[in-house]
Amino acid sequence: MRIKYTISIIFIVALVIIEKENNIISKVSDKLTPRLTPLTPLLMLSASMLSAAQHNVSTDASAHQHLSALENSTRSVQRSGGRKHILLLATTRTGSSFVGEFFNQQGSSMFYLFEPLWHVERMLTVESGGTNASVAAPAYRDVLRQLLLCDFSLLESFIEPPPQDHVTAALFRRESSRSLCEDLVCTPLVRKVFERYHCRERRCGPLNLTLATQSCMQKQHRVIKSVRVRQLETLRPLAEDPRLDMTFIQLVRDPRAVLASRMVAFSSKYDIWKRWAVDGDLPVDEDEVRKLKGNCDNIRTSAEIGLKQPPWLRGRYMLVRYEDIARFPMRKAAEMYDFIGIPFTAKVEEWILKNTQVSKEVSGVYSTQKNSSEQVEKWRFSIPFKLVQLVQKACGPTMTLFGYKFAENKDMLTDKSAKTTSS
Repeated sequence: MRIKYTISIIFIVALVIIEKENNIISKVSDKLTPRLTPLTPLLMLSASMLSAAQHNVSTDASAHQHLSALENSTRSVQRSGGRKHILLLATTRTGSSFVGEFFNQQGSSMFYLFEPLWHVERMLTVESGGTNASVAAPAYRDVLRQLLLCDFSLLESFIEPPPQDHVTAALFRRESSRSLCEDLVCTPLVRKVFERYHCRERRCGPLNLTLATQSCMQKQHRVIKSVRVRQLETLRPLAEDPRLDMTFIQLVRDPRAVLASRMVAFSSKYDIWKRWAVDGDLPVDEDEVRKLKGNCDNIRTSAEIGLKQPPWLRGRYMLVRYEDIARFPMRKAAEMYDFIGIPFTAKVEEWILKNTQVSKEVSGVYSTQKNSSEQVEKWRFSIPFKLVQLVQKACGPTMTLFGYKFAENKDMLTDKSAKTTSS
C-alpha cells in the first residue's frame, strides 16, 4: 500500500513539473512566432518563399534535390556579394569584449552587436526561475538569426520595458556597439528620458530600432558577440540558412584563469569559491564543482564538433585561445580577418596598438584596454593552488584539448619561466 502511495505522489509531481515546463515553452513559443512589423526587412519575403518550397516538396523525395539546388544557388548569389555573418562565441571572462572590438572598430563596413541575448536570458530566467537549456537554445538561435538579417522585431519582444514604436532606452550595453551610436542611428537627445547604457562619445536620444535596422542593412558585414550560447550544435540551422554566410569564431581561455577572473568580477556569485580560497577545510560544494565541470564540458563539446569540421561547419569554424591573442594581438586579429575573408584595416590595427599597451591605472575589470602580455599570466599569482587543483580535476579533458599545461605543485604554478600553454 505504501509503495502504491509513493508511486502516486511521484506521478503527480512529475505531471506538475512537465506542466510548468510546457507553460514556459508556450510563452517563449509565442514570442518566437514570426510577426510582420515595420522592422521586418524584405529579406523575410524570400525566406517565406523558401519555407513554402520546403513544405511543398516534403512528400516528394526527388524534389528535395531541387530544393537543395535552390538553397545552393541562393548561397552562391549571396557569397558573390561578399556579405559575411560572424558569431563570436565565448563564455564570461574569456576576453570576448576585447576581441569583439577587433570587429567593432572596423567602422563603416561592419554592423556589430554586443550581447543582445542578454535580454533573452534575463526574460527566460524571470519566467522559469532559471535558464532552461531546452527553451533557451532555440530562442537564442532564432533571435540571432533575425538580428543577422537586420530584423530587431523578435528581440523587441524580450526587452523590458517593451519598446514603444520601436524606440527603447533599455538596450543592454548599447554604448558597446559603435553601429548603434553612429550618425544614422543617433537621434536628438531627450533629457527627460534616462538611458542607462547611453552612447558615450556623443549625446543621443533613446535607441530607435527602425533606424538601427536601416544602418544594419547598409553595412556590408554583420557581427554578434555572445557568451550565452552553450552548444555550437544548436546553431547548425544558421550555418545551413541560405540567406546567411556564417563564420563561427569560438574564443576559449584557460579555465583556471577564467575562475580567478570571475571571483573578482562576479564576487557575490563566487562567494563559496572565495571561502574555499581562504579556508581549505571547508566542505566542497559538489553542485558548484559540477557546474564548473558542466561549463568546461560544454565548451569542449562545441570545440570538438568544430574541429571535426562536419559538412555544415567546413570552412566556417575557427578556434582561438585568448592567451594567443593576448600575446600576439595583431597577428591573431589578422588571422581572424583572413579566415573570414574580410580586409584587415589600418583602423583596427591602430585600435589594437592603442589598447594593448596601457597603464594599470587605465585598465579595469570590465575594460577593453589591457596590457595584454601582462594579463595572460596575472591569474597565476592571485588564485590559491588548492583551487587550481579543483579546476584541473573538473576540467582536465578541456584543458588537454586546448593545450593548457597542468601545474603539479604551487612552485610550478607561480614559476614565471614555466609556460601554461603549449605552442
